[in-house]
Amino acid sequence: MSNEKQVEEVIEEKQDEAVNAAEETEAIEETVENSLQQEIDQLKQQLEEEENRYLRLQADFDNFRRRSRLDMESAQKYRAQSLVTDILPALDNFERALKVDTDDEKTKSILQGVEMVYRQLKEALQKEGVESIESVGKTFDPYEHQAVMQVEDEAYEPNTVVEELQKGYKLKDKIIRPAMVKVNQ
Repeated sequence: MSNEKQVEEVIEEKQDEAVNAAEETEAIEETVENSLQQEIDQLKQQLEEEENRYLRLQADFDNFRRRSRLDMESAQKYRAQSLVTDILPALDNFERALKVDTDDEKTKSILQGVEMVYRQLKEALQKEGVESIESVGKTFDPYEHQAVMQVEDEAYEPNTVVEELQKGYKLKDKIIRPAMVKVNQ
């Protein structure tokens, strides 16, 4: 019997070792599984951060592209602004010259030439989208008019432009120079 007892003890011992090995294996598997799960969670978080970063960069790029397009459209639309601003004083001088009364045929001939140049200049500016601002008889608008004087005239409503001292101009929808006007009180 002692052999049988020894065999049973050895069997029990081997069974205990097998149970311990299985428990150790389970513990190792659980540790490895936890470690892998942590790594998966960390990689998911990194992926989410990178996706958010990508989406922000994409939105920034779309905004940049839109701003660039709007800037280019604006630059194209108002490309003639500085030239128009430089030409307006010459246009004013042409208008003053055309108001001169003359009886002399030679002077009338010169004024006709001046008038032709004036008309061509105005036509060229109109092709670029330059328009004069109508003022007399209109309600005073601080965006289009610069009031330099106030008068009392019963022929006009209050806050109405009575006289235009200098023409105002706009390029497409942008005011280049407001009209200098007299306004009724």
